[in-house]
Amino acid sequence: QLQLVESGGGLVQSGGSLRLSCAASAASGFSVGHYAIGWFRQAPGKEREGVSCISSSGGLGNSPDSVKGRFTISRDNAKNTVYLQMNSLKPEDTGVYYCAATGVYCSDYIINYEYWGQGTQVTVSS
Repeated sequence: QLQLVESGGGLVQSGGSLRLSCAASAASGFSVGHYAIGWFRQAPGKEREGVSCISSSGGLGNSPDSVKGRFTISRDNAKNTVYLQMNSLKPEDTGVYYCAATGVYCSDYIINYEYWGQGTQVTVSS
């Protein structure tokens, strides 16, 4: 089955940038190019929320107003990787960021995402 691995998290000051990567494990033998990939985040004590999604053909899903204009999702199927570029980071962006795969189209419903990575921690200091 598809196995996803996130990387790129870390500690950054408010206003800084990070680029997260979501790669398909070579051991899984699957390609992220066949799936819509979503990025989600979960802050302590809060529910997991979607922040961005890209379909298998490169179309964009819905994003919350809190990240619009600051977060950009992209994919490089040749590298079997999806990226989340996060700029102008704020302390409220702190949380564990996950990528997940669903069918070919993005979904607004977390329950539709079948394959999940283990997450990467993003901490934004004020």
